[in-house]
Amino acid sequence: MSETVQPGPGAMKPETAAKKLGVYLPATPDAFRTSAVTREQFAALQSDPPQWLTDLRREGPHPRDVVARKLGVSTSGLARAGITDALTTEQIRALLAAPPEWLVRERATQAAVRAENTRVKAERAKKNSGGTDNKRR
Repeated sequence: MSETVQPGPGAMKPETAAKKLGVYLPATPDAFRTSAVTREQFAALQSDPPQWLTDLRREGPHPRDVVARKLGVSTSGLARAGITDALTTEQIRALLAAPPEWLVRERATQAAVRAENTRVKAERAKKNSGGTDNKRR
């Protein structure tokens, strides 16, 4: 990651690479943040992650989408709760160990949304498996 590469057809911006790697960009090393990542470099980061990447993935700070997934809520739920910053694994564990009221509420909301999505998907599958009789003419 020492050479500077401009984003182009064979490279991606550091923001994109960080998102695809599931890490919080401001916590990455300077060399990563200031240089585009080629496809070859990205593949190498995925197949043989350096220590800094392993540490970030394990300890954080984690980006909001990862925090939301680990807490079992949506990113909108984090926003409603006023969680706007990245959280470390330790902070996430503390929230899960003693869930505040907002986390309990948002997890219930997320579970209800998932249940509704499953119900709608099953209903559509049932409707579509009915053959040509259900199609509009």
